[in-house]
This record gives sequence, structure tokens and C-alpha cells, in this order.
Amino acid sequence: MSKFDSIEDYLASLEAQKAKTLRAVIDLILSQFPELECKIAWNVPQIHLRGKYVFGVSALKNHLALAPWSARVIEDFRVRLESQKYVVQKNLFQIPINWDIDIKLLKDLVAARLAELE
Repeated sequence: MSKFDSIEDYLASLEAQKAKTLRAVIDLILSQFPELECKIAWNVPQIHLRGKYVFGVSALKNHLALAPWSARVIEDFRVRLESQKYVVQKNLFQIPINWDIDIKLLKDLVAARLAELE
């Protein structure tokens, strides 16, 4: 596996649809929460606030993973996520590679994680 030095390097390594979807997720979060920044950590894009992780994204073989860095946030959103047929794990949920971005869901997840960090 390659070591990525930037978000752009990571996205460039992916199939076009995976990169497009993850770019859209990252851009949406950063536009809605301008105090946040994105960097590579654990060799995948991680969105953070002053060094505290808020949201991570990654591409896997058949899906993408979104992680609000909190088992509590996942649990609080479990019913909502499962009702939309997402595979939900303890700290993340899986979305399709060609996900039609759910803006409200992303904003709500990030807001919940930021509230937890306060």
C-alpha cells in the first residue's frame, strides 16, 4: 500500500467514482464547517478541529466508509442510518461508492461530533 502525503494523493489513487464521492463528502463538510481542516492520518483523509478528530473517510473495495470518530454518535444515529440501509458498525458506517450525498445527515453527524468535543 502506498503512503499518501496529501488528500489529493489519496484521492488520485482511487477509482474515479470513489474519488468523486469522497471529494464531495470532504468538500461539503469543510464548506459547512469552515473551522475544520482535513489532513492525512492513518493514511486516509481525516477531518479535525485543532488536532481533535471529527470525521474520517476511506475507500474500500466495494464501498466507502464514513467515521464520525465516536461510537456514541454512531449509536445516536443508528436508527437513522439503518433506516437508510447503511451497514453500521461500532465506529463507522458504509456508503455506496456512488452515494448521492445526504447533506442533512452529514451536517447532523459532524455537528453531533463537534458538540461531543465541546
